Amino acid sequence: MNAKPSRRQAAERVEELSAELRHHEYLYHVKDAPEISDAAYDELFHQLKALEEQFPELLSPDSPTQRVGGAPLPGLETVEHTAAMLSLDSSQDAALLRRFDARLRKALAGAEIRYVVEPKLDGASLELVYEEGRLIRGVTRGDGRTGEEVTVNVRTIPSVPLRLRNTDRPVPRLLALRGEVIMLASAFEALNERLIQAGKEPFANPRNAAAGALRQLDSRIVAQRPLATYAYDVLVVEGTQLKTQWEVLAAMRDWGLWVNAEPRRLTTVEEILAYHKNLEDRRDDLGYEIDGIVIKLDDIELRQRLGSTSHHPRWAYAYKFPPRREVTRILGILASVGRTGRVTPVAIMNPVEIGGVTVSRATLHNREEVARKDVRVGDKVRVERAGDVIPQVVERIDEPGRERAEPFRMPATCPSCDTPLVERGPFSICPNAFACPAQLVGRLFHFGSRHALDIEGLGEETATLFVQTGLVKQLPDLFDLTPDQLLPLEGFAAKSATNLVEGIDKAAHVEVARFLFGLGIPEVGTTVARDLARHFGTFAAIRAASEEQLRAIDGVGPRMSEEITTFFADEHNAQLLDRLLSKVHLIETEPAKNAEGNEAGDLPLAGTKVVFTGGLPHFTRQEAKAKIEALGARVVSSVSKKTTYVIVGEDPGSKLAKAQKLGVEVLDEAGFVALVEDGERKG
Repeated sequence: MNAKPSRRQAAERVEELSAELRHHEYLYHVKDAPEISDAAYDELFHQLKALEEQFPELLSPDSPTQRVGGAPLPGLETVEHTAAMLSLDSSQDAALLRRFDARLRKALAGAEIRYVVEPKLDGASLELVYEEGRLIRGVTRGDGRTGEEVTVNVRTIPSVPLRLRNTDRPVPRLLALRGEVIMLASAFEALNERLIQAGKEPFANPRNAAAGALRQLDSRIVAQRPLATYAYDVLVVEGTQLKTQWEVLAAMRDWGLWVNAEPRRLTTVEEILAYHKNLEDRRDDLGYEIDGIVIKLDDIELRQRLGSTSHHPRWAYAYKFPPRREVTRILGILASVGRTGRVTPVAIMNPVEIGGVTVSRATLHNREEVARKDVRVGDKVRVERAGDVIPQVVERIDEPGRERAEPFRMPATCPSCDTPLVERGPFSICPNAFACPAQLVGRLFHFGSRHALDIEGLGEETATLFVQTGLVKQLPDLFDLTPDQLLPLEGFAAKSATNLVEGIDKAAHVEVARFLFGLGIPEVGTTVARDLARHFGTFAAIRAASEEQLRAIDGVGPRMSEEITTFFADEHNAQLLDRLLSKVHLIETEPAKNAEGNEAGDLPLAGTKVVFTGGLPHFTRQEAKAKIEALGARVVSSVSKKTTYVIVGEDPGSKLAKAQKLGVEVLDEAGFVALVEDGERKG
């Protein structure tokens, strides 16, 4: 069991989580451009809630746990909901679902407990208000208390009745209900295909498409979007009495509202788990997006006895599906030129969410892989994130009887600079390294990245702009830019132009390791760049090193040493480097020495690999790292059989368990201090 964090650690983590949650609430509720999945958001929310329960004094009135959602978008009229539209407590853990059931039964001891379970629709929440059977208002969820009035847009949705039916049941004087605006899967695919054919950016997922359409200022655009609305709950009703959720669903159907066909009445957790499994197995065939199920207490009077927190009702729970592989369709295959010149076939797909990330592009690796999988434009495919990071097409899904497109062929010349491609094994390479525009954009962005020269404001868009306008034709041109040259460019004003140029000038004084990493030499990451700088001391020494000299460094193998020497031996690269070195001032790193003047290889902890996990009470991570590295140790991020020590602080992660499993020596803070002191004595 993880140790309880200190109050200082908890306060820092509460601040971090609160800021992160507010950021994602803004993206989700205001910008309709979420960066993480609901599951990832829920995990952050639960972490914050748990810390606030452990340390009640850290709970602030503006904590994300004390409100429902984000602020409405300015530009549409904001109105108050008839009743609060709360979120749901949720998880993917069956144990927590059982705890919800037990807690509810304990609070309602003696009462008959029955649930209504239904799909958790993945769309945009909406309040619909009817007076005397007529639709008078449609309001987005907003922050749960107020939302944006979108009545004119709602009226364009065919499944929303403008007048309620009274044939089978009298209509109430007032009815405020909650529904979900969605886009059916078939309609979403068709919409995205039209957008791509028109040269426009496709939507990331049906939920974004629905939410974006709902909040358009021009209702004519909304009318062209294939929206649908499922009604699933009543917020306020006057003029009739509804005693159960099951009766609510029946009444809404009678009034002509679109109600889902999947809800069931169940009594036990085992029945709920079986329903969840059945729906998860069928989710690809439903024709609309769901991300779990919702469990609601059926009896409305019992609901009122339980009440709600400021965030969620105590009588309902969302049991979500785990992340999964996704099935989508390939809309196109393009050849993408990477920073190092490798030309990779990339599948452009109908966007899908996989493990919390929206994926619309996936690598096909190389021409041999495309041929092996026989993937073509128009094919239905299964996509996953390799190592939970890189999206890739796993396999093609056969569709008997469907006519397929022609097989994909790699181009003969670079799509960016038209240079003839060369083949190296299964890969196609553009040899025009620093002059190819596509490579130059990537190299420029990489050169200014955080672990390289760390130039604030030099993002991918700015790098693209510099190359497209011809301001930067080669990497050294970056250091010749002036504010006057930047002012005419889109997005630049006097202050931002001056700040960027000053940032570039400041970055011209750079450590060897950062400069080396910024060059983008294949196989040379931040750790290798640091090791090279520490071993050789000067850039000139690194540049002149032989393969044998490079392989003498721990972690540098034959392939890496070959890539490094090949890069420096290339005539074009040599010319560019000479020009680049005339623009920058390198802060050389002399090989580390101990008190007796011996170099790093003779330091007490030379050759050891150290991993840190958890927080040390008396050292920051950077302080601890600096102390151990000064003695010749190498700090690495993952535990393996080659790891010498794992330093464990408060609240350690999974690295501790892995160290114990592999038999790696584990030290607490006292052991770390003893190791450092012993090393300093020997040094």
